[in-house]
Amino acid sequence: MKADPAGVLTGAHYLDGDFACGEGAMAAGCRFVAGYPITPSTEVVERISRRFPMMGGIFIQMEDELASMAAVVGASWTGTKSMTVTSGPGFSLMMENIGLGAMMEAPCVVVNVQRGGPSTGLPTMVGQADIMQARWGSHGDYELIALSPQSPQEAFDLTIDAFNLSEIYRVPVMFMMDECVGHMTEKVVIPPAEEIEVVPRKLSKLKPEEYWPYSVNGGDIPEMVRAGDGYRFHTTGLTHDHRGYPDMSAECQELCVRRLVEKIKHNADKIVRFEEEETDGADVVVVTYGITARVARMGIEMARKKGVKVGVIRLIVIWPFPEKRIRELAGMVKAFVVPEINYGQIVLEVERCAAGKAAAVPVSHGGGGVHDPNDVCQAILGAAK
Repeated sequence: MKADPAGVLTGAHYLDGDFACGEGAMAAGCRFVAGYPITPSTEVVERISRRFPMMGGIFIQMEDELASMAAVVGASWTGTKSMTVTSGPGFSLMMENIGLGAMMEAPCVVVNVQRGGPSTGLPTMVGQADIMQARWGSHGDYELIALSPQSPQEAFDLTIDAFNLSEIYRVPVMFMMDECVGHMTEKVVIPPAEEIEVVPRKLSKLKPEEYWPYSVNGGDIPEMVRAGDGYRFHTTGLTHDHRGYPDMSAECQELCVRRLVEKIKHNADKIVRFEEEETDGADVVVVTYGITARVARMGIEMARKKGVKVGVIRLIVIWPFPEKRIRELAGMVKAFVVPEINYGQIVLEVERCAAGKAAAVPVSHGGGGVHDPNDVCQAILGAAK
């Protein structure tokens, strides 16, 4: 399906990542956004709130982040593509209702423009320490999808991808931008609407008397309907059967929750996405994401000039993690170097997948700024030995 031209501001623009993300959401067909102001993400909804009246969209400033996420989950069940936008402290407040969205299988997008933490931390300065929270922040077992852009252009492009993935897999998708990408201004090319592929809400064609909200007919993902269209309708955060009715049994828990996990795990090869460069014959592979991928580039080039063979894996989809590729490379390289603006999160995943076959070397930075490329270079040189 092609994008609605009303939401597509075709042309070349100079936009910061926040504005580009907002334009991507509108191009993807998002028509409901609920949020609460928080630095450094507010510009996303400022852009959307100005443009939504031109396309029939609704933006509502809620009283807090808990209510924002609840409104987004509810709006999703009306058949509307929905999104919320926040940063670290607000992301923490949304976690209970992100879990609700996972259990109810409500397609939506959660944008987190990361800043330094914990708590109020560094409201206007960069961080990447919410990456594990994006995967494990709510309680219980579930699987979500998370993406991370490295530029304003990707903030536009990947926001569309985030909405498409949310529709395909009926899951909240985390969009893990960071303050640097959110606030940097670069050229962003927005193609014509007819060149933008969007995934529409797949609504059941069953008759009301034949439909149950969580019946999968042997598949992984149930079909949706719109609340109020005359269908049997019951959905809850409680463990539920195919009717959506609560069932407090271990048997139902197994059926209900295992499917929430397996619908992503079974399709991980389709979802996982990364850029790979010069890994054949590499001594060291640098694993990067977000703004750090751009900063690390300078350190990588410095190490190459010193004769080290350096490959790169840039994560575009962070969750699910590219386990298979890291395991393959672990038997061929001496070490992985993982620069990230936290004290070690993705490096732990790399270490797990490498399983002792290659070292996993963190290049940690607590936030407030980006890495010194010299630190990345020195880590690569040390790992190569």
